[in-house]
Amino acid sequence: MLTRTGFRGLGDSRSTPSATVLELLFDIVYVFALARLAGRVADDLTIVRHTLLSEAGQTVLFFTAMWMIWSLNALLASTYDPRRPDLQAVLLVTMFGTLVLAVSLPEAFGERGVVFACTYVLIQIGRPLFLTLALRGHPGRAFAIRVLAWHTASSVLWIGGGISGGLGRGIFWSLALAVELLGAATGWPVPWRGGKRLSRAAVTVSQVHLAERYNQFFMIALAEVVLEAGAAVSTPGFTIGGSITLVAAFAAVVSFWRIYFYHSRSGQASTSGGEGTRLSRWASYGLLLIVGGIICTAVGFGQIIEDPNPPIDWALVAILFGGPVLFLVGRSFLEMEDRTTPRCRMLYLGALALLVVAPPMVLFPPVAVAAATGLILAGIAVLDQRGHRRGSETNPTL
Repeated sequence: MLTRTGFRGLGDSRSTPSATVLELLFDIVYVFALARLAGRVADDLTIVRHTLLSEAGQTVLFFTAMWMIWSLNALLASTYDPRRPDLQAVLLVTMFGTLVLAVSLPEAFGERGVVFACTYVLIQIGRPLFLTLALRGHPGRAFAIRVLAWHTASSVLWIGGGISGGLGRGIFWSLALAVELLGAATGWPVPWRGGKRLSRAAVTVSQVHLAERYNQFFMIALAEVVLEAGAAVSTPGFTIGGSITLVAAFAAVVSFWRIYFYHSRSGQASTSGGEGTRLSRWASYGLLLIVGGIICTAVGFGQIIEDPNPPIDWALVAILFGGPVLFLVGRSFLEMEDRTTPRCRMLYLGALALLVVAPPMVLFPPVAVAAATGLILAGIAVLDQRGHRRGSETNPTL
């Protein structure tokens, strides 16, 4: 099978129903990358408050850039056959480049800025350039040209930021990322080819394959909560405060898993193959919020285990409660376009409950805040599941 697909044109190939082992290997780099990003979030909580926003902004920029790479790679492997040797080579090169980016993260706004910018540009231009060459004579080539044009434009800003340094680096890189986000949101239009979206016949994405990749990346992010909480507990041992926070972190992990994988719209759990997932056009942005929320939650639990003594401040409360809010909002983006479904309303009500409870939490000990987070998330998961059951009983078509 692999030999035959290797001789066919790239445009004639179709993605496999399930993710390949190489794609799982690619995600290993993101285990390291997410740990690096979690470390940056933890560092942001310990710095002087007047610089918190700028430091947090840098972390958000890096996280979004890494997500752009992963999401476009997942889209590539969900469109064409990832078993092809040429696509495997692209995945491996991107994997190594992502590793370089992750290693450069701590000093990306310092002495490694040029390395970070050049590596990022090579990845983001190299992928659509390969597609442009490999899809000659195929309608899907137009999509590759559009993506290449937008990334070429943003590359000027990335390189300029890497060279300039200081405040200019942050401005240039923020603009570059904004260009890429705008391009992705609008379908990568270019003036000389019109602004119309490509037909489905030109680019056919396997929703099942893409949903499975989302599921796998979600599980990798979820492991970050276990890693942060477990590593924090292992140093002092099982203290009372640490044990309570560890239980709360475990409850949060189970709640995240339950809320993510169970769908009232489809009436079934999302399987490992993603058959129960019905992705909206904003699903990729939803995954960005989901993973970002999980990382924030993981860091919050880890910080409380390391320092369970009061007082707690607003930044830690914002991280610990804001993380689940981001997760719930992002989870709603995975649903179909209708945001008025009972499932989406439940997710929004859960996010609202967290926002209402968060402000008074600055008056409580850190361990109590962690316990409250775990209890609220568990309650949202239970209510969500009950709503799912009632919806399935009253409307069998759900």
